[in-house]
Amino acid sequence: MVLALDTHWIWDSWYAHDGERWHGYFLKAPKSLGDPQLRHRNARHGHAVSDDLVSWTHLGTCLEPSEGPGWDDCTTWTGSVLQGPDGTWHLFYTGASRAEDGLYQRIGHAVSTDMHNWKRVGEAPCLDLVGPHAASYEASFQDGFWHDRAMRDPWVMADPDGDGWLMFFTARAAGVNEPNAGGAIGFATSPDLFDWVLEPPVFVGGYGQLEVPQVFEQGGRWYCLFCTAAEHFSKDQAETHPGGPVSGSHYLIGEGPRGPWRIAPGHFLDGALPCRRYAARILKTDAGLKIIGFADYPAGQFVGQVTDPDPVEIDADGMLRVQGAQLAAE
Repeated sequence: MVLALDTHWIWDSWYAHDGERWHGYFLKAPKSLGDPQLRHRNARHGHAVSDDLVSWTHLGTCLEPSEGPGWDDCTTWTGSVLQGPDGTWHLFYTGASRAEDGLYQRIGHAVSTDMHNWKRVGEAPCLDLVGPHAASYEASFQDGFWHDRAMRDPWVMADPDGDGWLMFFTARAAGVNEPNAGGAIGFATSPDLFDWVLEPPVFVGGYGQLEVPQVFEQGGRWYCLFCTAAEHFSKDQAETHPGGPVSGSHYLIGEGPRGPWRIAPGHFLDGALPCRRYAARILKTDAGLKIIGFADYPAGQFVGQVTDPDPVEIDADGMLRVQGAQLAAE
């Protein structure tokens, strides 16, 4: 039983566990738009709950663009949710403004006590590509080079080596002539979840976009899950990747959350042409690791629903493997 809505498409999703059940957050847009490509400028955050990641109860919209004018009055896109040390829940999300025609992405912060009703923290983003390390990033929109100024999909986690917090996000690096070789995993640090400092990227290369990053540790090894499309493979990656470019989710292997990181060798973790599942997350459950994402174009037409989870195993060499993937194609 997939997470689907009769009247809305669903795509990118992210998850949090409150100690009793799962909370799923996702982007949604009305099917009445007609063309699924129009969904990106009409996205809202949906919220659903589940005991098993299979049967879901939809609770409705929990965040939408600000009334404006404001930095996030055009879009509110993908993010992550986690609980702070005082029990408050924190949502970090992507926003863009109408004044900039949605071309510049920034990262915002909202808080909640019930995981559904979110209150923005201030009227400005919590992080932008500014400061001493901004030169490491493609900080300005380059017309004709790419379709936006990338800074999105924040993934926030506690720093395992200290008392602070780490943020990873989708970005692009400066000074890379090949558009598909400049994708980056951006990085920022905070002592308290409120004040953030932009740091240099922890990884650059391989793809034009490394979307929806998720950093996690399992069995003493560090992984950074990401998704990308076949048309965004760099020339080198396209020529050397086993089986050629596909669309879906793959991962980096690192020595720690700060890296150094490298692209996992071998076949793509969870990819296909046409794309079956995109923007995947790997969740730690009592039954082991599970991968879950949205059904994209498994049969050539956009589906827009969250797939049931599939098990993920780690082999003796530390490589991730998706087991028995069966994706909806309706």
